[in-house]
Amino acid sequence: MDHSSNRALQQFRNEVGLRFQLYNSLFTSLPFHRIEKTGILLSLLSNNCEEGYKKKQSPVEIIEDFFNRHTTYSKTEEQNDLLFRFVQYIERQVVLFDALEDAAFKNVNDLNGPGTLKHLESEIIQSNKEEELATKLKDFGIRLVLTAHPTQFYPGSVLGIINDMAKALVDNNTNLINTYLQQLGKTPFFKKKKPTPYDEAISLVWYMENVFYGAAGRIISTLKNQFPDTVCKDNPVIRMGFWPGGDRDGNPFVTCDVTLKVADALRGSIIKCYYLDVRKLRRRLTFEGVDVLLQELEAKLYNNIFIPGYKTSLTKEEILQTLEAIKQILIHQHNRLFLHMVSNLMNKIELFGLHFASLDIRQESKVHTQLIDKIAVTAPDILPGYATATEAEKIDMLCNINGKANTVQLEDPVHLDTLETIAAIRTIQTYNGSEGCNRYIISQCNSALNAMEVYGLLLLGGWSPEDMNMDIVPLFETIEDLQHAGPIMQTLYAHPVYKSHLRRRGNRQTIMLGFSDGTKDGGYLMANWSIYKAKEELTAVSRQHGIDVVFFDGRGGPPSRGGGKTHKFYASMGHNISNKEIQLTIQGQTVSSNFGTMDAAQFNIEQLLHAGISNDLFTNRDITLSEKEEELLGELAGISLIHYNKLKNHPYLADYLLQVSPLRFYSETNIGSRPAKRGAASGLSLKDLRAIPFAGSWSQLKQNVTGYYGVGAALQQMEKDGKLLQLQKLYHQSLFFRTLLDNCEMAMMKSFFPLTAFLSDHKHFGELWRMIHDEYELTKQYLFKITGQTMLMADYPVEQLSIQMRERIVLPLVTIQQYALTRIRELDEQLVQAPVKETYEKLAMRCSFGIINAGRNSA
Repeated sequence: MDHSSNRALQQFRNEVGLRFQLYNSLFTSLPFHRIEKTGILLSLLSNNCEEGYKKKQSPVEIIEDFFNRHTTYSKTEEQNDLLFRFVQYIERQVVLFDALEDAAFKNVNDLNGPGTLKHLESEIIQSNKEEELATKLKDFGIRLVLTAHPTQFYPGSVLGIINDMAKALVDNNTNLINTYLQQLGKTPFFKKKKPTPYDEAISLVWYMENVFYGAAGRIISTLKNQFPDTVCKDNPVIRMGFWPGGDRDGNPFVTCDVTLKVADALRGSIIKCYYLDVRKLRRRLTFEGVDVLLQELEAKLYNNIFIPGYKTSLTKEEILQTLEAIKQILIHQHNRLFLHMVSNLMNKIELFGLHFASLDIRQESKVHTQLIDKIAVTAPDILPGYATATEAEKIDMLCNINGKANTVQLEDPVHLDTLETIAAIRTIQTYNGSEGCNRYIISQCNSALNAMEVYGLLLLGGWSPEDMNMDIVPLFETIEDLQHAGPIMQTLYAHPVYKSHLRRRGNRQTIMLGFSDGTKDGGYLMANWSIYKAKEELTAVSRQHGIDVVFFDGRGGPPSRGGGKTHKFYASMGHNISNKEIQLTIQGQTVSSNFGTMDAAQFNIEQLLHAGISNDLFTNRDITLSEKEEELLGELAGISLIHYNKLKNHPYLADYLLQVSPLRFYSETNIGSRPAKRGAASGLSLKDLRAIPFAGSWSQLKQNVTGYYGVGAALQQMEKDGKLLQLQKLYHQSLFFRTLLDNCEMAMMKSFFPLTAFLSDHKHFGELWRMIHDEYELTKQYLFKITGQTMLMADYPVEQLSIQMRERIVLPLVTIQQYALTRIRELDEQLVQAPVKETYEKLAMRCSFGIINAGRNSA
């Protein structure tokens, strides 16, 4: 372990490990009903779990043994009441741990070390690359798109406590910490009602105001101060995107009204941020000539927030003009006093405009197809002979639509909403600026026609080709979709109408690639390799047509959904993959873990910026895979797919997830507005199941299948073929392959098979459990052969310890969940409808929250 890793580990042990034990003891003195007893009994249960799993006991045996040895509770009702109290207690322990990690971030991470802006500055100055940086930043940037997938459930009140507690921990203010712990004890965690898409949006707006506004502003100011001529007005370098309220794929609760409401909330929120900054400026800029200008600006911002009629009377340009005038007065009349404060605010305004974040619209291609087909029937004059036309003919017809759709004849509310939303985009652009809403993402895009259907719908919605201020973004998700992506884009690029559309959009095409569905469809290795190959092919096709392609990665939080060491993935892409922008989704626990505080957000945004910039500026780092290396990885991915498919096609897999994991309770957890399945059909099919509940269920089982399954079997086969030495060499030479396996280790580190070992001889599920367990052990064995290490995540000691501590906190919780699920299965097998079954279901569901939140560092 190098010196810096050793220092970071020691800091983590002192500032998180030791302090957790110290402040955890404060919990037992909280003045709540039986809480002291709960804390003492919980430590006994934790001990029981650790000892019990070593003795190969099942969760049921561990819980029963605990009740017999440590309590006098004999009634089921009393026992379940105590288990619920344990759940509440552990939930709050997880919050304390989160706050401690947030507070320690600055000291554990080197904020001026490798991957930061400070590090980039010294690299650029040493190698005289200022001009190359200016060229790169003319069109390079990162776009972080916040999404509301149900991977974390903290209500806003708890997020606020975590934030305040982290500040108190930094200051070592024990009295205040104790008060916040009391507040935490009284604050409900469980949401009685499912959140609406608007609720989800507002909880993410909290992060926009409290974290991203300040962090992104600081980064741009630092860049401009160090390299004044690098950041141009036309390219803000950092952009924020937003999905809650715009993403209607599979979420019937997102309507046109919600979309408009969320856009309005974003606009109001950023104006409020500017208003507060202008108030701060007024306290400093008390000089003649600027005070009146500031007063007028403050009044305009205030009126825009609180007086409805003023909404149209403000533009980004107008605010900047006022501040520019103030700037000039300060320069010429007041010795540049407080000039930096004005410049910093202007940087934020250039970054966030009046939109704060761009609201993306997303809908499934089937909806567009059905809507166009319906219009072709109800308004044959608009699309004559459409039903019998070929795909190429349909594309031509959609390009030449003349006339607006008559919404009166549409009965399906989803169809109606789709057209209303297209009209609403113009309203959003009027108030929030063109950046407010200018991307339409098509999920399950299987053909060029799917993309052109959206073009046709925009025409039907009243847009003309000349003023179509929208990017059409196809989303390719499954392994099959990824393989067809190149030919689909070739067809689009070759079409004269689409070509003209792209020319008006600056010859730039955004393509979204979905990691979650790819992993569910093809397993960990094949999903990541298919996306890599698709990016290479799409880059080549786009370059042939003179198009700058931008990849938007639908990356989830954990490695099994494309997360993990994200910045390392981007630093490892090589020159065959377009590096015009880094765009990715930030969701669930990734928002709070990587971007939960201003320091963490700044650090992680800088890491992404550094990855994209250094890829192009430092040619001695040519990490492009050779043809031979690609063949090797392609072969490895192909073998892993064969093994993953054996698991995916196992006849009991759906039942296993339904009965052994908390999958069936996902839609009842009230952590997200979206249903766990697409469509309304009953019964479970893996195809219908959303990728996030799929990955989440494995995570709560502590089996994390989607993060490693097929890797061990593939490596073993490669060894038999005499290619293990080549893979060992590739691991040390290729950052891409190394990051792939590092992330695999993270998923495995969070697995714990003793929890479910009792299923190894189950009549239905025994074979499946043994398949998964054997693959886990095989993967671990072969990862050690490749990496030369003897334990998982050896190169990441801080993350390793964080996971170990979190897993220890959560061990009683996963045990209680498995205990409840086993009891439910027993009652189902006996065909008994006892009232207690509902209690066990609630218990299993409640455990999900703490388990999900404890997995926070999974990004």
